[in-house]
Amino acid sequence: MCEDDTVSPEDGSILMGETTRHKPTALIIDDEVDICYLLKGILRHREVDAEYVTSLTEARDRLQKRDSPSLIFLDNHLSDGMGIEYIQQIKKQHPSSRVIMVTAHDTAADREKAYHNGADFFIGKPFTREIILQIVDKILS
Repeated sequence: MCEDDTVSPEDGSILMGETTRHKPTALIIDDEVDICYLLKGILRHREVDAEYVTSLTEARDRLQKRDSPSLIFLDNHLSDGMGIEYIQQIKKQHPSSRVIMVTAHDTAADREKAYHNGADFFIGKPFTREIILQIVDKILS
């Protein structure tokens, strides 16, 4: 942010002269709350406003009620279904959102299916802070 920029208190956007730039947002869909907290903390380093849900049901509800997030971090094995099967629905309803599949089940078949269904990136668990930041930087640049 430059010296002349101001932050709009209503929505957190940065006002830059004639243009307004909104802070990027993320939705984390993972049933492991510690992973959600970890990702939120990492995303804070890039000024990404992140929130999380722990099921596909919660994700559907959240995505229907809010604007499209810039980033969606999606676990595969969730209590109420497979994230990999939900990618196409996300992309159909939120085409501008970038989907990052994050899963402990990192197989070639899962990677291929995730990309075929529309995932933009695929990360195996465990992941590092550097991997997350590299992907976020690539998407947001």
